Amino acid sequence: MRFTRRTFVATAAALLASSAVPRAAVAKGTGMIFVSTEKGNEVVVLDQSLAVVKRIATSRRPRDMHFNAAKELLYVACGDDDAIDVIDVASLEVVDSIPTGPSPEVFAFSPDEKVIYVSNEEDSRLEAIDMETRVSIQDIPTGAEPEGVLVMPDGKTAYVTSEVADMVHVVDTTTGAVTKNILVGTRPRRFILTPDGTELWVSCELSSEIYIIDTATNEIKGDSLIFVPPGFREEDVTPVGMAVTRDGSKILLSLGRANHIVIIDGKTHDVLQYVLVGRRAWSVDLSSDESRAYVANGLSDDITVIDMASMKPIKSVPVGRVPHSVVIDD
Repeated sequence: MRFTRRTFVATAAALLASSAVPRAAVAKGTGMIFVSTEKGNEVVVLDQSLAVVKRIATSRRPRDMHFNAAKELLYVACGDDDAIDVIDVASLEVVDSIPTGPSPEVFAFSPDEKVIYVSNEEDSRLEAIDMETRVSIQDIPTGAEPEGVLVMPDGKTAYVTSEVADMVHVVDTTTGAVTKNILVGTRPRRFILTPDGTELWVSCELSSEIYIIDTATNEIKGDSLIFVPPGFREEDVTPVGMAVTRDGSKILLSLGRANHIVIIDGKTHDVLQYVLVGRRAWSVDLSSDESRAYVANGLSDDITVIDMASMKPIKSVPVGRVPHSVVIDD
């Protein structure tokens, strides 16, 4: 039911330079699945058969992960060592570590991949780092405990959540100024942008809500959304990770302590299916052909694989201690 209410710097630099292509030109990948385990201090790599092929030791507390556009490098935020590790996808080795401010949580690239924007939780800053020089070029104050980061496709605006202030901060990336503060639900965590760029969805973990922001006006659009699986209470729903299909027709939301994801219609917001996964569903990602979804389950130490045609789980795979993020190189 749905409710509504209000170090190897030279090596990595050379690889990055060779792969600095527009995001539209995403390379075909290896089909491997990468999972960060924040208590295991490693990125676990699975092949297409879901067998573990390698465990890559990282800096401490790896969480958020993103590929560069060419999918030659995988960047991993490691909160307890104040670094973003860089993994070479071909060799499956850590080839660099980029220093950040204290406790990096989430990050996003500028469209040209020349700048990386990092939310540093412990000093309440959004940090912009020049990818060539590795120098911090902007240090933008936010509300306490910034988390989610999203850069708009034109590169002119960044959004960052503050978990304590219950706000989304709108940042002019040219000046580094916060141009607007948008009050949302309790403990906002992550973002997705709809494919047409008109809606920014915000997961608010402790109020069980999803807020939608109109990117043209930076105003809240309509009522907040709450999705409660049968047999659970609203307070069990703690949404964090989200994913959207390329045509925007389906949106997937992880529901945290409710141990489900929900697949909804991207236009009507009607529930298409609740899918039971592991304990404490945190993040979700789609394969490039959108035939499968992968969910990282933080308290059951596994990932769940979902068939998108039937919208049913097909397998759970143990990966290690406290899986946080999952991304697919395909």
